[in-house]
Amino acid sequence: MSADFTVTLEESGAQFSCPDGERVLIAMEHQGFKHIPVGCRGGGCGTCRVFVVHGRYRTRKMSRAQVSEAEEQAGYVLACRLIPEGDLTLRLAGDGPGV
Repeated sequence: MSADFTVTLEESGAQFSCPDGERVLIAMEHQGFKHIPVGCRGGGCGTCRVFVVHGRYRTRKMSRAQVSEAEEQAGYVLACRLIPEGDLTLRLAGDGPGV
């Protein structure tokens, strides 16, 4: 049985659900929300860069030009490659328009 996880944006308190195994950015778009800026959706452009404030997660391959290994270790990820393993709290970290 799959679970839905809650993703919270720290700046606004906005929340949306993300099904187990789904990427955060895709789940957000499927629900019609526009909290995180959207770019290529493939881990290359960096538009959807976020900082994970709290929560467990895994990622798919991201461009090292957008997120260095050290940044990833610190909690920076691309939302299009971010898969929650529990509820997440995120902070926008890109140059996008914000929440």
